[in-house]
Amino acid sequence: MPIQDNSLFRRLHQHAQKRLIFDPGVSRSKQLPAYKRYVELENVMLERMHRKGESGLKVCQARAAMIDVVIENLFLAALDLYTTEQGTLPCKMAILATGGYGRRELNPHSDIDLMFLYPLKAGGKAFKKFQEIVAEEILYPLWDLGLKVGHASRNAKEVIDECRKEIQSKNAILESRVICGSEPLYKRMRSRFEEFVKSENSEVYIQERLESELLRHAKSGNTLYLQEPDIKNGVGGLRDYQNILWMAHIKYGFRSFRDLVKAELLRNDEREALIVAYDFLLRTRTELHMQNRRPTDKLDLDQQPVIAEYLNYPQEDIFERVESFMKDYYTAARTIYQSSEMLKGRMALETSTGRISFREALRARQNLLGRKMEGFQLYEKVLSAQNPNVFQDDPVRLIRIFRLAQQFGAKLDSDLRFLITRSIPLIDHSIINSASAAKSFCSILRSSGEVYPILMQMHEMGVLGRYLPEFGELTCMVQHEYYHRYTADEHVLRTIRHLDRVFSKHDDEYGRYEKELRKNDDPLLLYLILLLHDIGKAEGMKNHDVAGVRIAQPILNRFNIGREQQEQILFIIRNHLKMARFWQRFDLDDPKTAVSFAKFVEDPHKLRLLYVHTYCDARGTGPTLWNNHKDTLHRALYVRTLEQFQDDEIIEQKRKDLISMLHQEILEKKIGDISKEEVEAHFSLLPERYFINTDQEDIELHLRMVNKLLTQIQTAYSMGTLAPIIHWHDDIDLGMTVVNVVTWDRAGLFYKLAGALTLAGVNIVSTKAITRKDHISIDTFYIIDPGGGAVSNKKARKVFEKRLEEALIQEKELMPAIDEREAKIAEQRNDKDMLPAPFPPSVDVYHELSLKQTIIEVQASDQIGLLYRISRLITQMGFDISFARIATERGVAMDTFYIKNEKSEEDTHTSALIELREELDKIVKE
Repeated sequence: MPIQDNSLFRRLHQHAQKRLIFDPGVSRSKQLPAYKRYVELENVMLERMHRKGESGLKVCQARAAMIDVVIENLFLAALDLYTTEQGTLPCKMAILATGGYGRRELNPHSDIDLMFLYPLKAGGKAFKKFQEIVAEEILYPLWDLGLKVGHASRNAKEVIDECRKEIQSKNAILESRVICGSEPLYKRMRSRFEEFVKSENSEVYIQERLESELLRHAKSGNTLYLQEPDIKNGVGGLRDYQNILWMAHIKYGFRSFRDLVKAELLRNDEREALIVAYDFLLRTRTELHMQNRRPTDKLDLDQQPVIAEYLNYPQEDIFERVESFMKDYYTAARTIYQSSEMLKGRMALETSTGRISFREALRARQNLLGRKMEGFQLYEKVLSAQNPNVFQDDPVRLIRIFRLAQQFGAKLDSDLRFLITRSIPLIDHSIINSASAAKSFCSILRSSGEVYPILMQMHEMGVLGRYLPEFGELTCMVQHEYYHRYTADEHVLRTIRHLDRVFSKHDDEYGRYEKELRKNDDPLLLYLILLLHDIGKAEGMKNHDVAGVRIAQPILNRFNIGREQQEQILFIIRNHLKMARFWQRFDLDDPKTAVSFAKFVEDPHKLRLLYVHTYCDARGTGPTLWNNHKDTLHRALYVRTLEQFQDDEIIEQKRKDLISMLHQEILEKKIGDISKEEVEAHFSLLPERYFINTDQEDIELHLRMVNKLLTQIQTAYSMGTLAPIIHWHDDIDLGMTVVNVVTWDRAGLFYKLAGALTLAGVNIVSTKAITRKDHISIDTFYIIDPGGGAVSNKKARKVFEKRLEEALIQEKELMPAIDEREAKIAEQRNDKDMLPAPFPPSVDVYHELSLKQTIIEVQASDQIGLLYRISRLITQMGFDISFARIATERGVAMDTFYIKNEKSEEDTHTSALIELREELDKIVKE
């Protein structure tokens, strides 16, 4: 039914006749309040429609109809003004809606794209005046109404010329329609446009659209399973739906999905599923615009609970509500994405191919003549079914077909894909427990470098979750934690993609991990470990590693995995977070750390699996979570732990030889004015671990800094008045700024250094601190800008030096300045409607017997001055900080401190530690 015949459109006109009819001569400015009131009331009606659960498309169409009525009335007023002032109209014209407005798909803050269409021969002074009046009388009121309006004035020739130059112009005309004015004028232009489209090379247009789609998808990490997806431009978003229609129109002249059904390129049930999915995204986008009061397409984590509530998801528990809503979102996006991909195949819409690999060339030779196997036919790298009962005859083929696709680098044709999706119910208990199916599936997992694409294809088609129902429980699961960018299922598959890259030595970094993993007897075991490592999350995030072992064991039995391999797999699943936590929390420079970790991991085979697993797990969590600094820490723990599986005496001798050689090299180098005695003192006054874990370049830097400090003694009144020696430089490889400070050790030195850096406006990523026996302290801080990367603020160093002098020499308290800075930043931060933090603040104080250390672990929402407050309290309560590991990820601080009693070398009394924990708890829960 035409929109003009719709009861809603008639009501809008009736409302306009009451409010938007004015006496002759009433100025535009005096009419504006009536238009504002009209739009205000209609927006209330639209919001009511939306809140009652009306379809997303109908609400968008109603909004477009309301804007139509406004523009139509403005247009009539403009014509009246022109005829009153100038006389007869110089020509006919039409006002067109283009783009999303042309489709009648307006969300609350969508752009209003207009075209003023004029005849080809229009010209002269009268015409110019006509254009001026029409533009002013329509555009200015629309802008005053707060609408974002895009506009162009064209004749038919100019429309075609613009379409030749700009692909977006072609898309705009594809979806154009007349709002008001001359219908024949529009039809003539549209006829010329269709002739132009037919005369153009459709392949060029399609290639541009496909390349644009690839770029859009790349920005979303080529996955629809982002935890914060883009509704419009993301994978499976609104633009994918629109893009396939544009290409179908240009290549075949199809104007709707109904046309595709008639052409037997789409089944009616597929068309209906597409429409339902698209409607859901439109409805969600309407709510997103309402919540933000501005145009936006990103579904932020902190807004998902509110959006779900207003979309009438009834769950009281905030996480259950978000889970239910986001599963519906991913289902809709997946329907659009998969349908789009399927239609591109059926309509033969392909991107241009690049170079092929050696494997592909080899397979191409295998496929030249075509071949039949297992009920399937392979021809030119495309697999098809020989008959429609191929899976009914043998349901195990639903697993085997993917192994064949992997072996031959083949695609599944669209009919076979459809047959697979319709045959999924055949994967029942007998297939899940079939030894034959298990053998085919495990073969897929043992094709190094080629596992991810096949598993992803199985997952997208619903086969993976059906065959491995324990994994199916993770499908579309939102992970309520800051680190994860993807849903649980997508995260697992991305870890496998990174393992593919390890085995294919994608670059030097991946190659280093491949070199270590290949030393194991069965390196491919890691594919199965990664697939199962988070399977316990189906029962909740807490203790998912423990649950994972229990859930994984029956799977391993189904897959007929041997006892020794099962033991390795279950060990890694149970402890897959352990290695990262170790290098995040403990002092890697302390030899006891590696000894302790070696005892825990038991053998080098497990160590290698855990080493590469941790890397792939982190890389699959988010694109920016892993960095050079973490890789350095990770490798340091790995190498030092690996050494523990060698002979102790050999390791000890190796260390002594290394230090002796380093000592001799520095002596021979003769660094500046530094005497031999100063070098000897440096080597005798520092522990062995300093020289093992510090680069020669840094040792030489520290020697120069110590020399400079000692030189100051001649002019200093007291030790307290000695200015600290500071070395500040950017490390481009680490992507950080490194600050070295050498000064006399004193009570509270660490917290004063941390406070000065806080006031300099930088983030502390990590620290290293060591004190010589003569009480000279050497502290190293790795710092970054608040937005990441080396410190770019040129004033930061001066602020740090000024504040440090105040704290150390003038003994000035920095807390008031830190409080003031925190208050300023808090004013700029908007915490409204944020999800509750998945990491509750916590403080743990304990004795680590294996390391013979008293350790504090703090986990809390990061805030200005948090490190300063914590370290100051530790000092004030009579403890020294001998080591600190600082880590901040997406607003969560996780800090570790080794402490000792300031007045005693004996173990700290339990009551003092309890009191310390209670006081620290107050800080992190403020």
